[in-house]
Amino acid sequence: MAPIVVTSALPYSNDRLHLGHLRSTYLPPDVFVRYLRRKGEDVIFICATDEHGTPIALRAEKEHVHPKEITDRYFPLIKGDLEKMGCSFDYFSRTTEGIHYEMTQHFFKTLLEKGYIYEQEIDLLRCPKCDKYLPDRYVEGVCPFCGYEGARGDSCDSCGRYLRINELKDPKCAICGTKPEPSKTKHWFFRLTAFEESLKKWLEENSKIPENVKKYALQWINEGLHDWDITRDMSWGVPIPAEGGEGKVVYVWFDAPIGYISSTRACFMIKGIEAQDMWRRYWQGDGRIIHFIGKDIIYHHAIFWPAMLMGTGEFNIPEGIIAGEYLTLEGKKMSKSRGWYVSIENYLKAFDADPMRYYLISVAPLDRDADFSIDDFVKRYNDELADVLGNFVHRTLTFIERFFGSAVPEARLNENDERMLELIRKTVAETASLLEEKRFRDALLSVMGLAREGNKYLNDSAPWATIKSSPERAAAALYTSAQVVKAIGSMIFPFLPSTSRKVWEMLGLTSDIERLPWDEAISPLPQGHKIGKPSPLFKKIAPQDIPKIRETLLPRKDVGERIPIEEFKKSKIGIGEIIAAERIKGSRDLLHLEIDLGEFGIRSCVAGIAKYYAPDELLHKRVAVLMNVQPTTLFGFKSEVMILAADGGDKVALLSPDRVVPSGSQVR
Repeated sequence: MAPIVVTSALPYSNDRLHLGHLRSTYLPPDVFVRYLRRKGEDVIFICATDEHGTPIALRAEKEHVHPKEITDRYFPLIKGDLEKMGCSFDYFSRTTEGIHYEMTQHFFKTLLEKGYIYEQEIDLLRCPKCDKYLPDRYVEGVCPFCGYEGARGDSCDSCGRYLRINELKDPKCAICGTKPEPSKTKHWFFRLTAFEESLKKWLEENSKIPENVKKYALQWINEGLHDWDITRDMSWGVPIPAEGGEGKVVYVWFDAPIGYISSTRACFMIKGIEAQDMWRRYWQGDGRIIHFIGKDIIYHHAIFWPAMLMGTGEFNIPEGIIAGEYLTLEGKKMSKSRGWYVSIENYLKAFDADPMRYYLISVAPLDRDADFSIDDFVKRYNDELADVLGNFVHRTLTFIERFFGSAVPEARLNENDERMLELIRKTVAETASLLEEKRFRDALLSVMGLAREGNKYLNDSAPWATIKSSPERAAAALYTSAQVVKAIGSMIFPFLPSTSRKVWEMLGLTSDIERLPWDEAISPLPQGHKIGKPSPLFKKIAPQDIPKIRETLLPRKDVGERIPIEEFKKSKIGIGEIIAAERIKGSRDLLHLEIDLGEFGIRSCVAGIAKYYAPDELLHKRVAVLMNVQPTTLFGFKSEVMILAADGGDKVALLSPDRVVPSGSQVR
């Protein structure tokens, strides 16, 4: 039996998690691992918080605290939220543990010795006031692609482009606002280009890599890879173990995936000295490695990480990389910055873990985007969990309690009863096969299909009606239904562990369901077995409760700092008519407008609305304009005023008066 290590992508330790993270990255591997354990596989489930990098360091500087204070704040919250949602990690570590520093430096030194890491002098930006180099998010400026003024040194939130810090226009230090100066510094690069062919062969020949991962990674490889700068000029992170590396650390995306190995080592270290070396079984020899990630980090896991493993020559390459697609909220993309998301913390204020586990698994296949809506969640909860699963279990056990003194009745089965028992065996095998293929939604629907058939069988058999006229038939129907309940209670465990245990308890079974083999589902309850006390598994959600659920789950973004009314009165907003509009060459998002503001004259405006409005449809449109904003220049065009619009994320609408007023009219 080959050892298996299953990992979830390391959550970044600067904020709590939301349902999108749970759906893509943490719930699917938990389902898989719970199944593998019951199959008797030698499997461990590993995760850790990712605690280095510029976002944490920058936040710490702005809060005037050490970065470790930020990570210490969020580590227990992240770990606690995941555990409350039923994620059954064997070990949940941190990348600030000493064993992780040791393993990361081992990787660096090994790759350096083998010639896969080299030194190179590069031009970076240095802040003369802070007296330090500015990595990644320490630099802010104007995006060279769309002209957005709030772009960072690694990406632009407006157009989504990845950036290098020396590409930003009008850069400034994110800490003090000083204009940085170009300066040369020595960095270390990983020869990613040396692994192009090996990576391509591995991806093309590996049937266990899903198509969404394979297609994305091969696209990058076919376009040509580039060597990778793996060092940063800062103190927060794993120090460079090389001469001249003082004041530098390894890039967070070099050290983060190594956390999978260091966490595995830590898992066995806590078990005692004799177990310390057992971790090698999972990462070397015939050990199998399966990563579960979100689709936004496919590049790092399907290109960077395998190349690092190939370069060391010490560890196995992942067998599988399962990338979950996005979860939207009420049809709109989840966004922490916009406050549009459902946190795990808020969800748990209203429900237990299992209803959301059910919803996130059943709503769509993992390799497709899904949407969470309150109405759909309530509908699935009532129609599927309460009416199908809960109703069947409760009716079966209640009838056994009422008609047969809580004992599984003796039964003489007919052909229809035998058909149901055969359906149990078929469903157990089918569900196992689907779980092996990591088709978690289909596997759950297979179990729910058995519950639906059980409901139909119970309705057709009608033991409540035949108990007097044909007690033998009532006994056979309830004996058979009890076997279906037991099978469902067993098979539902990887998906809904708390619900499974409740069913087990109501069946009067004292064994630990987690430790029983998968095929326990086909082992029948003996005639005469005493069941426990039946109770409803899921209480239906009443229509009048939905507004409260919506209020609890859906976020209400804080409007931020309140300003005095006198401060607001300084803003001069007027109505103007757009008399000219054109696209700005070189920009996908910007339009240049000329707006007639009556007595205030014709003013030039650069607006990021090209995605939402064509120039022709803007002509003669009357819009609200902030007239006394500080002028700026974008793409060579002066912008003297700011056009006002409602930003709905995927939709943007200009603010217009509902009746014609003269140009220059004030908004009060």
